[in-house]
Amino acid sequence: MQTFSLTLEKFVDHAAKWHPAATVATASKGTVVRRTGYAELRARSNRLSGALLALGLKVGDRVGTLAWNTQDHLELYYGTMNAGLVCHTLNPRLTSAHLSAMVAQAGNRVLAIAANLVPMLPELLPDCPTIERVLVLDGEFDRAIASLCDVPVEPIDAVVEAQGQTVPWGDFDENSEAGLCFTSGTTGRPKGVAFTHRSNYLHTMMSIQPDAYALSAKDTILVAIPMFHANAWGFPFSAPAVGASLVLPGRDLDGASLAALIQSEEVTIAGGVQTVWIALLDHLDETGEDVPSLERVVIGGSKCPDSLTRRMEKRLGARVQTTWGMTEMSPLGTVDSVQLPATAERASGRPPVGVDLKLTNADGETLSEQHGVTGHLKVKGHSVIERYLNADESALDAEGYFDTGDLAMLDDTGALTICGRSKDLIKSGGEWINPAEMEAIIGRDPRVGQVAVIGKPHPKWGERPVLVVELSQGEGADPGVWTDALRGRVADWWLPDEVVHLPRMPLAATGKIDKVRLRADYEEGALDRYVTSSR
Repeated sequence: MQTFSLTLEKFVDHAAKWHPAATVATASKGTVVRRTGYAELRARSNRLSGALLALGLKVGDRVGTLAWNTQDHLELYYGTMNAGLVCHTLNPRLTSAHLSAMVAQAGNRVLAIAANLVPMLPELLPDCPTIERVLVLDGEFDRAIASLCDVPVEPIDAVVEAQGQTVPWGDFDENSEAGLCFTSGTTGRPKGVAFTHRSNYLHTMMSIQPDAYALSAKDTILVAIPMFHANAWGFPFSAPAVGASLVLPGRDLDGASLAALIQSEEVTIAGGVQTVWIALLDHLDETGEDVPSLERVVIGGSKCPDSLTRRMEKRLGARVQTTWGMTEMSPLGTVDSVQLPATAERASGRPPVGVDLKLTNADGETLSEQHGVTGHLKVKGHSVIERYLNADESALDAEGYFDTGDLAMLDDTGALTICGRSKDLIKSGGEWINPAEMEAIIGRDPRVGQVAVIGKPHPKWGERPVLVVELSQGEGADPGVWTDALRGRVADWWLPDEVVHLPRMPLAATGKIDKVRLRADYEEGALDRYVTSSR
């Protein structure tokens, strides 16, 4: 058999040659401002590779990006990775202190930044001594601000125009590093996860299966997952792999912008966290608009309340496909197959081939019974982390499994339900309370937009639960209904001591509910005015 290296240029090469009708559209405020085909995208990305190498970068060097979902950012994905460079995506919503610490760990030599983020540079760059040059994406920028920087700040188009050249792609080992992404840090200090060409290639082939994302050339995919978060769940690779069209919304993820894009581009599949779809639903309810082309919504991040799943499927007329994963898994772990009937209470699905799961006790010992019991979830596979960036020790146990930090249960079919984070468990009077169980119960109420249960310090019991609810738009509810909903379904001593009705749930930079901030706000008294009942 031929030697065929599993490197990522294969996907855009395939799309450029065999899917000339597929397009990549970039939008601003819901209006497409730029459109290209894969052949042109490949040619531009390859010239960018040549420009980066002409700047003195070499295989293995890392290029940081602070950018939104745009064609320029996608070209940088392909232009770096396919030339053997490493694309280190950074989250623009983080503080300069967090970002500079990540840049320092990565040793980035070049930083690519969106034009509207250039004002961050004077504060950021002094703490990033490894950065030698800044390339600006997505159009015009404030050159007066750029002149304050101690390194060259140039438009990426000008650099490509001056130094771009055609270069060979894929001339390196498939185990070479391709991308770098840091974990969100919601449970501790952010840690770097380095993806290889081989791991991303196999993740792509796994994700496009019929029982996974089930993508095809007929699809137009709206990528509402930021490209700085776990490779946008792999869609920048899986779309060209099957010849699907891509819609990149820029930084605008409000309901009106998303609705306009879905309608104008006839989007069939859209991916994003639940907060994105709440905004879309609220807009559609306000305007009476519809999105008839939409067939499926792939949802991840925090567990989606059942009430929101039902609301989405009823209002959008689309199947909601729930998933579970994490940055350390590239990120897909399990997915609810659209080939099977949807269940009333949606699990996170089963693992595709290439991912294995097991449940253990708190001491790491494999449970003798793996179904119908709650245990600590561990994973292994071709796209699962072995160790964190710059770590001396492996992150795996003796059998090669990675501890996800999640509590989970497998039903008789192998479908996974996440039962909460082990670090989120509340210890009250020496006994454990699982917030996820209460969140699932309250999340079934159609009046609920988002829900979280956190622990508060208690002088006698150690910790006691506090229920935090964000109601759906236009809804109201007596706080007593939540206690009534829980009574008889959980132990009485689990019932929350307080109910807090927040107008907006705090979110982490990745769009998940930020329980760290919730706990801090509660302890500092910032939630006191929203407390609606107290036992």
